[in-house]
Amino acid sequence: MLTLDHIAVLGETLEEAVAHAEAALGVPLQPGGKHQRFGTHNRVIGLGGGIYLEAIAIDPAAPPPDRPRWFGMDDFRGPARLDKWICAVPDMAAALAVFPEAGSPIELQRGDLRWTMAVPEDGRLAFDGLFPALIQWHGSVPPGKALPSQGCRLQTLEVLHPAADQLAARLAPHFSDARVRFTVADSPDLRATLNTARGPRVLT
Repeated sequence: MLTLDHIAVLGETLEEAVAHAEAALGVPLQPGGKHQRFGTHNRVIGLGGGIYLEAIAIDPAAPPPDRPRWFGMDDFRGPARLDKWICAVPDMAAALAVFPEAGSPIELQRGDLRWTMAVPEDGRLAFDGLFPALIQWHGSVPPGKALPSQGCRLQTLEVLHPAADQLAARLAPHFSDARVRFTVADSPDLRATLNTARGPRVLT
């Protein structure tokens, strides 16, 4: 039911998020766009295999949304970092029947892109933000398939959390991806290993 769709680097500013991602990848991110519903903006890059990376931050030029922002971004502080992972689902209603903690469905559109995103009422995802955000794309070519990788490819994504075994068990009946590993650790964290033109790189 769940397939890895993309990973997200959050920053207090988009410039910080982009710089953090580009320092690891060694190539520039591509233009993204604005998310008017949540007052955020992003830049993106393909990672091969239908997966992509986005650098995302609050858009200072956008009016505040009428609800908490997605990804817990209202609470985000500190250096830019890999902070979220997002899984695609074929049927959002069916997915939320299984994973109600993922939030409520929000319909979104930007240009030709249309998608449904599950967002908790307070914007905060479970497991200290490391429960995967759920997305359903409407259309035949989602960004992960459309974006060029520029030689960057995701090898592994490690989800670290004190209750990582519980998170893995919660997802296991509906999610299986050899690239994603769950590791019990003292504090929540995400770590991606990528193959790039400069060799293997780690993004945290």
